[in-house]
Amino acid sequence: MSSDNTLLIANANVWTNGKFQLSHVAVRDGKVIEAGEEIKSAHAGSVIRIDADGKYLVPGLVDMHVHFREPGYSYKETIKDGSLAAAAGGFTTVCTMPNLNPAPDSVENLQKQLDIIRRDAVVETLPYATITRLRMGHEPVDYAALAPMVAGFSDDGTGVQDDDVMREAMKRIAPTGKILAAHCEVESLLRKGYIHDGEYARLHGHRGICSESEWKEIERDIKIAEETHCRLHICHISTKESVALIRDAKRRGVLVTCETGPHYLTFCDEDLKEEGRFKMNPPIRSREDRDALRLGVADGTIDVIATDHAPHSMEEKSKGLEKSAMGVVGLETSFAAVYTTMVKSGLITMERLVEVMSLNPRRILCKEGTDGIREGMKADLTLLDVNVSRVVDPLTFRTKGRATPYEGMLLEGAAVLTVAGGKVVYSSPEIL
Repeated sequence: MSSDNTLLIANANVWTNGKFQLSHVAVRDGKVIEAGEEIKSAHAGSVIRIDADGKYLVPGLVDMHVHFREPGYSYKETIKDGSLAAAAGGFTTVCTMPNLNPAPDSVENLQKQLDIIRRDAVVETLPYATITRLRMGHEPVDYAALAPMVAGFSDDGTGVQDDDVMREAMKRIAPTGKILAAHCEVESLLRKGYIHDGEYARLHGHRGICSESEWKEIERDIKIAEETHCRLHICHISTKESVALIRDAKRRGVLVTCETGPHYLTFCDEDLKEEGRFKMNPPIRSREDRDALRLGVADGTIDVIATDHAPHSMEEKSKGLEKSAMGVVGLETSFAAVYTTMVKSGLITMERLVEVMSLNPRRILCKEGTDGIREGMKADLTLLDVNVSRVVDPLTFRTKGRATPYEGMLLEGAAVLTVAGGKVVYSSPEIL
């Protein structure tokens, strides 16, 4: 779309002032220039008009937890492919984890990633820097130097095992105002497990990962955050104990937020198959854990739904539950999975979905758009259609990854238009 053109999205259910309202939105030069029931721009100059026909228009979806694998592992995913997948999923902002080579543990190393982002990303891509040098859990990095360039700090993929190292990190991160995004896992409790330590593992002879390996470190990190007043964001929670600990911490006023993934809300270990597409860390857990997570989303304990989009090569994911690499893709199924599992079933409202997939991530990352679509804001917008359905076919994905537990499932809802910085970065064929 030329910068001389106005993009008019007409007759949409627009998220504004905490509710949906049937109105119109006009975009030009990267900004929302008008929003309301009457749009003067519709009658001036060159206008590209899209009739939304009552579809939901929301501040662009935000995924706080993705792996784009570049630099270092571009055979799994590139920033270009990952950001195209994000756009197709309705995401206008994503935060990339630091499991990279080189790890973004210095300004110099981070700059290598930023250069690729600047060149190739089609949506806003905000990297995390590491908590410790090389993500080894020992030596803190220069948080003050890195803070202006990153979404926050994380050693995702490994938990910081040493209490003193984590305490020092939180003390030094707190003044920056950035979040510490914690992968919570006690390594001594893993015991070479690779799926949930539950009924399926026992029946099929698999080594299990106990729930305590997650919630025990969450308990520690909450305690340290309470001492240091650091903004703690807990990644991909999967257990009922984790939900309870975070709920209690919030009641006490601890600066803690958290996320879970769509797959933890949809599946339990009763649904596992002997395929790599069901293997991720943390694992899909019990029915009781899944139900506690669903309640946590509904009652506000869980702030964010993030995909933990983690592409691997087909070979790496073709070795069954025991030997396949950890991680599944999720950007292109996330909205549909959450809508189908949580909204269509009546567990949450569409308004709550917008909170956990757009507004709350924006609040945590200190981004605009939390009060809805308004004149003057950056034009990061997503148009959502809840009246479409499709069977998930990984061969149609834009990501390089193909491993998804949703393969072959019928999901309802889709992003049909994604506008990032005023530019149309994705549209379904019938929209534009």
